[in-house]
Amino acid sequence: MSDTAAIVRRAFEKQIAIPGFNIPYLPMMEPVIAALRDTDCLGLIMVARLEWIKFEARSLEAIQKEYDRVKDGAHTRLHLDHVPVIDEDNMRVDFEEVIARAIQAGYGSVMVDGSRLSLEENIECTRRVVKMAHAAGVPVEAELGAILGHEEGPLPPYDELFASGRGFTETDQADRFVSETGVDWLSVAIGNIHGAVSAARKDEKKVQARLSIEQLDRIRRRIGIPLVLHGGTGIQKSYILESIRHGIAKINVATAIRQPYERALRESPDKARGAVYQATVSVIRDELEVAGVARALLAD
Repeated sequence: MSDTAAIVRRAFEKQIAIPGFNIPYLPMMEPVIAALRDTDCLGLIMVARLEWIKFEARSLEAIQKEYDRVKDGAHTRLHLDHVPVIDEDNMRVDFEEVIARAIQAGYGSVMVDGSRLSLEENIECTRRVVKMAHAAGVPVEAELGAILGHEEGPLPPYDELFASGRGFTETDQADRFVSETGVDWLSVAIGNIHGAVSAARKDEKKVQARLSIEQLDRIRRRIGIPLVLHGGTGIQKSYILESIRHGIAKINVATAIRQPYERALRESPDKARGAVYQATVSVIRDELEVAGVARALLAD
């Protein structure tokens, strides 16, 4: 198994969160890696399918090529983020082909997202990916529950969503899902939401989300594997830090570095790269408080 599996397991055991930074534009990668190096943090460099469909990441191979050019083995690993079975436009995706390409390209970990499927279909699709990826020594992340935000159109009122628990990951289902798929990490829905990616809404400020720490803890105690928090931007810091103490070992960050890049790009590419660097340092030092953790996560 790739060492990414051991790194994330170590983060889970030590109650440290590994930040995963999405790269929707190739020039963002180098300043993100520089920020990880300068803060002595270990993070995942990530690309999701929607980032080469709706943005300018180009392809998973283009991301891998740029990563090989600027990577820092003491501070980074490469991860394939959301490859949906049904995408945000309700189209069926050849997810196994995409994930097989990533494994061939050398990604250290991959994610299949069957969260828009029934539980049974999600289990079956995830099981197939786990079998393929584990044969190549690659750990797999999957998602259970409904983390909203990527779809077209406005979200329902957030307070109503949170109060109702709509889409939250259920403990019994999580237990069954993990036992029947053999997945390595589970992305959970506990009040977190994605930033909008549609052209009409991608510049909007994210709703300040909350997290159900009680539900997170129930899931952690039941399944005992590293848990992942998607939609990390905009969540109140106290919730973030508490979630790390209750099983969150990886936190995905996208909007917090993408929007500064897009705004500064209107002035110049250099300012855009500088904005990404500053935003990434702020996330690492101020929001997640994970500066200086690289050695602890790489130690045997």
